[in-house]
Amino acid sequence: MENETVEQLIEAGLPGSKAMVTGDGRHFEAVVVSADFAGKTPLQKQRLVMNTVRKQIDNDELHALSIKTLTPEEWESQQ
Repeated sequence: MENETVEQLIEAGLPGSKAMVTGDGRHFEAVVVSADFAGKTPLQKQRLVMNTVRKQIDNDELHALSIKTLTPEEWESQQ
């Protein structure tokens, strides 16, 4: 699986989000920026992202995904 494919899956599953993914084809790290994260707990944010790639995880196409979630405001303050 390509990094761009994982990005597309996340962005399609979370409309309006921006995903930046790195990885080796089976293990990935994603930074995801979405206004949908506002007011959510860290676990809720992780679940939102994981749900976008659940099918790929279940069929072992994607083995591992490490996720960092940020609101647009948090992203801006880190730049």
